[in-house]
Amino acid sequence: MKSILVSFKLNGKDVTVSCASNHTLLDVLRNELALPGTKDACSGEGECGACTVIMDGAAVNSCLVFIGQVGGRSVETIEGLVKNGDLHPLQRAFVEAGAVQCGYCTPGMIMASKALLDQNPTPNDAEIREGLSGNLCRCTGYVKIVDAVRIAAQEMAHG
Repeated sequence: MKSILVSFKLNGKDVTVSCASNHTLLDVLRNELALPGTKDACSGEGECGACTVIMDGAAVNSCLVFIGQVGGRSVETIEGLVKNGDLHPLQRAFVEAGAVQCGYCTPGMIMASKALLDQNPTPNDAEIREGLSGNLCRCTGYVKIVDAVRIAAQEMAHG
């Protein structure tokens, strides 16, 4: 497979990777850039949302994005949310609300939630559920996850 060179912004920093052109963003994040927070739970089918990252402001399944599509773009992963050692309000809210069980879906849920709150800072429960509709959790009934997003939205709105 042909190797390509791709430059993009990752968690606010410029990066360049050299890899096979058939690699996905998920492959590169986990295997080339040592960022294991983005998960692969559906074997690259785009069905689970565990690999959700934010690319140019939108939540995307990184398992469905070929690395060649990332050139010149901005990507944000779960690892990029911690600032100066402080958890993002969404990360704190997921812990406080008990929305973290096995934790496998949590990074994708948090990134989808962040993309939602970046676009709609005061969503109602129906909008939260719609924003998370591409993310599956096998451990919860989603109630605590929706609670966590609501808590984070309130905290973020009041600074």
